[in-house]
Amino acid sequence: MATMLSAQTTDVQVNQVTKLLFKKYTKPEDYTNADLAELEQDIKSTGFYRNKAKNLQKTCRLLVEKFHGQVPKTMEELLELAGVARKTANIVLYNAYGVTAGIAVDTHVLRLSQRLGLTENKDQNKIEQDLMKLLPKEQWMHLTDLLIFHGRRVCNAKKPNCTGCVLNKICPSAFTFTKHD
Repeated sequence: MATMLSAQTTDVQVNQVTKLLFKKYTKPEDYTNADLAELEQDIKSTGFYRNKAKNLQKTCRLLVEKFHGQVPKTMEELLELAGVARKTANIVLYNAYGVTAGIAVDTHVLRLSQRLGLTENKDQNKIEQDLMKLLPKEQWMHLTDLLIFHGRRVCNAKKPNCTGCVLNKICPSAFTFTKHD
């Protein structure tokens, strides 16, 4: 649920919302049976709350009806859930089950993989495929974590800190950003 809510919002915001949400809704049936307007209000601060609330209910309905109340353990099954794409499925598989199926391409991974010249693609699925070719499978989720951390702390979207970046000597984008400093 938290991963589904995380789209287009911060981890801080998701953590605030889920603190109360997970006390109120403890099993998939609780989401399925919830009043949609009330669920929307419960998650409103995460943004896109109407769509997210509908997806939460659809997902939980499928979890109950098809998966016996359990979160699926395969990429194919997770992709059947409403609002779940490869990024979410990769995160859930790795964090819940220790399964590495791919690389979770969020906004940070997308931005950094392009800035570092690791891909020329703009589509998340194509970027994932490009990145998976660069490293052995056991390093895929580690790469995800490193790029997300680096994107948050050093190479942010609006004003990357190229002069303070340990990758600035090999980064094709470093010159572009530092020549204006």
